[in-house]
Amino acid sequence: MTEDILTIEEVAKYLRVSERTVYDWAQKGEIPSGKIGTVWRFKKTEIERWVNDRLSLNKIAPDFSPVHVLSSFSPARIVFLDTPYKVDALWTLSENLGSAPQVKDSKILLEEIQRREELMSTAIGQGIAIPHVRLMSVSDLVLSVGIGRVDITDFSPLDDIPVRLIFMIAAAYNQHTYYLQTLSFFSSKLKNKNLRNSLIESSKEIMEALDIINNLILSLDNAADNAKSGGPGPSLGIL
Repeated sequence: MTEDILTIEEVAKYLRVSERTVYDWAQKGEIPSGKIGTVWRFKKTEIERWVNDRLSLNKIAPDFSPVHVLSSFSPARIVFLDTPYKVDALWTLSENLGSAPQVKDSKILLEEIQRREELMSTAIGQGIAIPHVRLMSVSDLVLSVGIGRVDITDFSPLDDIPVRLIFMIAAAYNQHTYYLQTLSFFSSKLKNKNLRNSLIESSKEIMEALDIINNLILSLDNAADNAKSGGPGPSLGIL
């Protein structure tokens, strides 16, 4: 499979940093990159791996302030998907997430989710996608879960396994640390085959799916509290 090549501008948008920061990282060799003539270019897969490696350090920033996802999660945030198309799945989940009280502008949410997906697929392999955004129009971190009843075949995952589980996350713009920890937590936990299968097999029972997801989120919230109090933090490595 041909790897996508990204520009400094595209990497900056993906990482939500300035283009100057990406340029400085490239100059210092702190981010995987290469030059074509005088222009810096970046391989998508290498940038994804670089991000995952940084997230897997399992360190909580000193200013880490836990947000309890479980308190804002409900059966209404679970959606069973009957479409094989990514665009329809993302639209349906964006509509669902956009109805949450934490989201002040559902139109911006949908636009940013689509823009993020066009820049780089959020499929992480093994049938999982985690579309995610941070927005000024979101007041607190919120989550919607899509469980596919059919394979979604056009997410272009690196392992070519069709997507069946979508965890869509929107966070406030100032929740950068917790946002990254949450992405890493779900990426790690969803690598568990039994957990994935349990969610997929629950596609007819809303309460069964809710129970599984609630327990998953509760373990994230507890890990956040432990980290805040100086106890053992969450195991956030990308497996």
